[in-house]
Amino acid sequence: AAGWSQDELMRQVAAVAAEPFCLDEQIPLRARLFRLGGDGFVLVAGAHHIAADGWSLTPLVADLARAYQARRAGGVPDWAPLPVQYADYTLWQQECLGSESDPGSVISAQLAYWRSELADLPEVVSLPSDRPRPAVPSYRGDGVPVRIEPRLWAGLKAVAAAYNATASMVLQAVVATVLHRAGAGEDIALGTPIAGRMDAALDDLVGFFVNTWVLRVGVTPHMRFSEVLERVRHKALNAYSNQDVPFELLVERLNPVRSTSHHPLFQIAMVFQNNELPQVSLEGARIAPVDVVTHTAKFDLDFDFREVADADGVSAAGVLTFATDLFDRDRMVRLV
Repeated sequence: AAGWSQDELMRQVAAVAAEPFCLDEQIPLRARLFRLGGDGFVLVAGAHHIAADGWSLTPLVADLARAYQARRAGGVPDWAPLPVQYADYTLWQQECLGSESDPGSVISAQLAYWRSELADLPEVVSLPSDRPRPAVPSYRGDGVPVRIEPRLWAGLKAVAAAYNATASMVLQAVVATVLHRAGAGEDIALGTPIAGRMDAALDDLVGFFVNTWVLRVGVTPHMRFSEVLERVRHKALNAYSNQDVPFELLVERLNPVRSTSHHPLFQIAMVFQNNELPQVSLEGARIAPVDVVTHTAKFDLDFDFREVADADGVSAAGVLTFATDLFDRDRMVRLV
């Protein structure tokens, strides 16, 4: 890449990040190294979500640093065996959940909860679109930055404490309220991930532990925000108690209308990222991250938040990713 312009370099980096995995032919991890000339390099590493979640980034980077140090010294990495492997987790999960044929099993009880909670859910819960929904989405997307400045973020956390809720619950209530006011109706459904790492033995394990649950909350024009928050809190706590049904199994059992034009059960997602971000350190090298934008959208709308600390204080920042098949950027800026 030594002769490339900065624009060409970033185009090639984004292409690697956006390249799909063919899981029937490829392992779910890839890396490309771009030589910039001299002692400069850009390393792009991508993992399919089937093999790694956000929490996996920290042990992955730690393993990379250990390997780099060993190879630089002419040796080989000496990783200690982990207490559990991902296969151990999958076997534990099957044993814990039990069989659907057993009415007293965990899986039967949790499926019964979700059948009741999501009964008669509308096929599509989204904002009115600027263009007709295509039969097959392009998955092209764009993003609008979101920032909640320190004073407002502190106020949001104070509201959470006052109502015995979490910051994530308050954000969910905010998003549900905004969507209602923007035309999404009174039956709001948000897809939201849950980390699934409920044992310290999993901390250093690379794997996919995240599950997805559906927050369904009724919002009407006469409600106070505190009422919306209380509903969200109640639904979230119930969901945490029924979080183990794999989302793909839930979709299979609930059997909603399946269409290539939209995601099943929810079309809008919201995530509050609270996983530890990896600190990359390679002996003898100066490291700086490179932002990569792939311009893809998995859902109609995807709100992504994270708490950040900088010179201005502790705030929240993120991005609203939207499907350009459906929405104009100007409208999404107004929504933010």
